[in-house]
Amino acid sequence: MVFGGIAGAIVVIGLTIILIVALTSDGDAFGGKKASGPTDVRPPLAQMCPAPTVAPSQGPTGKPQKVPPATGERTTDTEAGISYRKYGAPWVPWDTTWRAGTLEVPYKVGQHFVTETYSGGTYHASILSAAVPAADNDAVTLNLECVGRQVAADVRAEYYPQPNTLEPLRDGMTTLGGRPAYLSEFRLHFKAEGLTATEELSAVAVIDVGKTTAAVLYVSIPGTHKQFDYVIDDVLKSVRPL
Repeated sequence: MVFGGIAGAIVVIGLTIILIVALTSDGDAFGGKKASGPTDVRPPLAQMCPAPTVAPSQGPTGKPQKVPPATGERTTDTEAGISYRKYGAPWVPWDTTWRAGTLEVPYKVGQHFVTETYSGGTYHASILSAAVPAADNDAVTLNLECVGRQVAADVRAEYYPQPNTLEPLRDGMTTLGGRPAYLSEFRLHFKAEGLTATEELSAVAVIDVGKTTAAVLYVSIPGTHKQFDYVIDDVLKSVRPL
C-alpha cells in the first residue's frame, strides 16, 4: 500500500506538470505549435479605411437626392452598380479586364480609344468603371473620403509615368447621380521616352452605391486630344445608380 500511495502521488504530480506546461507554453505539451490567431481577411481598402461611426449625408437634408432620368445611349456596369453616358466614334467598348495599380482595381466595363503607339506600347483615352471591396460584411456605410483618396493616390502613383507633377482641379466630397461620392480631378504633367503626350486630364470618382463595394469611375484624356476634355464633366454628370 505504501508503494501504491507513492506511485499514485507520482502520477498526480506528473499530470499537474503536463497541465502547467500546456497552459503556459507557446506550443502544446507534445511539441506542436500553438495555433495563431485569425488574420485580418478584410479587403485592403476596408483595412485602410474603417467604416465611419456616423453615416454620411446624401444631400442637404440627409436624404437621397432626386435626379432626372438617364437619357441617350448608356454604358451599364452591373457589378459596379452604375450607368453613364456612352459615346460614339472614336470611342469603342472596353473588352478586357485591367487590374490597375497596387489596389488592383478591376476595370471590366467602359470605353476607350488608342491615342498613340510608342515604344512602351499603346496609349489610351479612357472611360472605365469597376467595383472595389471597400468595407467588411458588417458595415452599412463606407468611409468614402478615405477610400476615394486611397484610390486617387494609387491612380497617380501607378497609372502614369514617374515622376509626375500634379495640378489639382477638384478634390473632395460631392454627389453623383444623387449618391454620395468622392471626386478627384487633376492634370498630370510627365515625360516618357517615345511618348508624345506630356500631360493628361484625369478624374477619379468613387461612389457609394449602398453596398460593401464602391463604384469607381476613371476618366483620362491625354493632352494630345484636348478636344475630348469636355467628356470628363459630361460623363460625371451622366452617372446614375442602378
